[in-house]
Amino acid sequence: MCAKPIHDTNHITYETLLQGNKKFIEKSLALDPEYFEKLANGQNPPVLWIGCADSRVPANQITNTAPGEIFVHRNIANMVIHTDMNMLSVLDYAVNVLQVKHVIVTGHYGCGGVIAAMSNKEFGLIDNWLRHIKDVYRIHADELIAIEDEQKRVDRLVELNVVENVYNLCKTSIVQNAWAKGQPLSVHGWVYSIKTGIITDMKVSTQNNENMDDVFRFTPPTP
Repeated sequence: MCAKPIHDTNHITYETLLQGNKKFIEKSLALDPEYFEKLANGQNPPVLWIGCADSRVPANQITNTAPGEIFVHRNIANMVIHTDMNMLSVLDYAVNVLQVKHVIVTGHYGCGGVIAAMSNKEFGLIDNWLRHIKDVYRIHADELIAIEDEQKRVDRLVELNVVENVYNLCKTSIVQNAWAKGQPLSVHGWVYSIKTGIITDMKVSTQNNENMDDVFRFTPPTP
């Protein structure tokens, strides 16, 4: 029997999910009889992934990594918002407990959250979340308005949204305190293409707050 097309989700039911779990266990144990025992011993991922909740952008699959290798936080449009206690709690745990070496903000072209933020429609509660993306648009309005092709304008806002959220990460006391302690921690921004599977590095990686506006820098705590 041929596999169903990837876009056909009609075969997914509650029951098939449980059946899939059994197949997952069988395949995993066939490759390594101690697979689950090793996972149960703990995690030591070197990477925190802050990505979009879009079901087509799974961190492990698109980076060819295994469970236990990437610590993941996902939300609508891969946002880093300074009042989001969920994201901050994940970041704090990843940086201060797991001691990750890299934090990567990963957006993707065709992001529904970005597209919605560019419209004038009212969507409901999520409008409060999308407003942060509108702020990114406001900051880069001159560049974006100059792009006549609508699709290219959306793609560019996806990229700029990643860049701004990398900056937002760097502004957190969690990241800056890690740098002040000499903890090896790099922050990066990527954009993934669902059409090609290719990840583009936005070249905004940083390991310190030296290029940050002075008003956002925290004074290192006194020993």
